[in-house]
Amino acid sequence: MAVTEPAAQEPIAEEAPQAEAAAEPAAHEEPAFEAETAPHEPVEAIAPEPAEEPAPSVTFADLGLSEPILQAVAEAGYVTPTPIQEQAIPVVLMGRDVLGVAQTGTGKTASFTLPMLDILASGRAKARMPRSLILEPTRELALQVAENFVKYGKYLNLTHALLIGGESMEEQRAVLEKGVDVLIATPGRLLDLFDRGRILLADVRILVIDEADRMLDMGFIPDVERIVSLLPAIRQTLFFSATMAPEIRRLADAFLSNPKEITVSAPASVATTITAGLVWVRELDKREALRRLIRRDHVQNALIFCNRKVEVDVLYRSLKRHGFSVGALHGDMDQATRFATLNKFKSGELQLLVCSDVAARGLDIGGLSHVFNFDVPFHAEDYVHRIGRTGRAGREGHAYTIATVDDVKSVAAIEKLTGKQIPRIEIEGLDPVSAQELEEAASKPRRGRGGSASRSEGRSSGSRSGSNRAGRARSERERPQREERAAREDRPSRDERRREETPRRRERERERDDLGPAVRGFGDAVPAFMLIPIPRPRRTAEQEQEAA
Repeated sequence: MAVTEPAAQEPIAEEAPQAEAAAEPAAHEEPAFEAETAPHEPVEAIAPEPAEEPAPSVTFADLGLSEPILQAVAEAGYVTPTPIQEQAIPVVLMGRDVLGVAQTGTGKTASFTLPMLDILASGRAKARMPRSLILEPTRELALQVAENFVKYGKYLNLTHALLIGGESMEEQRAVLEKGVDVLIATPGRLLDLFDRGRILLADVRILVIDEADRMLDMGFIPDVERIVSLLPAIRQTLFFSATMAPEIRRLADAFLSNPKEITVSAPASVATTITAGLVWVRELDKREALRRLIRRDHVQNALIFCNRKVEVDVLYRSLKRHGFSVGALHGDMDQATRFATLNKFKSGELQLLVCSDVAARGLDIGGLSHVFNFDVPFHAEDYVHRIGRTGRAGREGHAYTIATVDDVKSVAAIEKLTGKQIPRIEIEGLDPVSAQELEEAASKPRRGRGGSASRSEGRSSGSRSGSNRAGRARSERERPQREERAAREDRPSRDERRREETPRRRERERERDDLGPAVRGFGDAVPAFMLIPIPRPRRTAEQEQEAA
């Protein structure tokens, strides 16, 4: 190399003066050549840098998973793990407790199912004594986790049981009697079977508490605390939540022992793959705004969230009347109907699914293109979980929120939680909401679920004309009292009433005397069986002597 470099430089040095002496056009070409080579050198220097970036990319094979699990993951189409999976799987395989905080759609489910399958691959379950326990807040989430175990554990000889409400308890008991490696349950049904003596939790070695913040919202924490008290003290606990409120932190400190805390994104953050938007409309224009958004964006499939179950039914009927392919999903529906509706939506038979927050957590619907918040959620955290149904696994998603003047403070709470403003959009043909109206609504007291702004406004503005209203109210209260006193004055006294009632009483007695004496009992219509004399029991001589 040391010999060839000067040999290559010498011809270049000789050609330069020859070209300058030969002709001037050549001189014009040389600067052009130099201009091309000058920027070419830094490009060659930068080129290795992007080549180094893909080199350290981690695959599932680098995480320490066994070959049967890697084969199932590859067949599912996954090559590289998500950040939560990359950090959590090696820690779980080490046997440490994990506190995972990640936004929805980041693959939290696989971050504990894959290492659990690897750990449980060796060993055997006993009857009614599961080896691991996964607690889920809703039936839909439990069913989804069970599907993950079937998909990733198909090359392992492991069994699982699903304990959820709305299913036959006898069938669940029969599965437990055979012994299960993984028990996926909701807290209520698990405690029902435990109280009946159908399940023992003394052999649980791995506990997973998934969607802990949702459990807190649904009031399951007392049940979870009781379940944890029934488990062995020596166990591995995996605790996952999308948000980290102070109550969740307290539970984590109580349940976990020296955990590895894994936070792959800021709590309550929105995925960058989601395009969000917010439109201000009048209360009566909400349904029309939703229909126009659906038609404008050429929605492939979408979840539409409402705050109340009644609104779910009303909006479902409205969209169906306008020709949309739509289904409904909420907590009052029976289990079979809910599963059937979800399956239709996942298979593409339904384009739209109107639902309550029961479907906001953990549902993984592949390729969901849109999420619509027909009602702004009461709790800001629910906004993150709702729109987290789209934009999953790196895909692009769209999330639109329809808000009215009464939702100003709820929108402000969402933007404060997420740390960014939701971009505003407008829909042509609908009456716009002015900035002045939004400012006035922001200054008013928050309207509660059972109250109204006008009622609180009346209380706040009562000081201006309070004296006049108070005077009128006192006069209205005193008026019936005065009328009642006047009626009492016109009423005859007690002595007068007695003198008037005495002749009437005497007339009634005289009428009774004419009819004969008052009849007691049955009179002449005594039943025959009552006239039969009852024989007295005969006493023996000893009894008579004792009586004497």
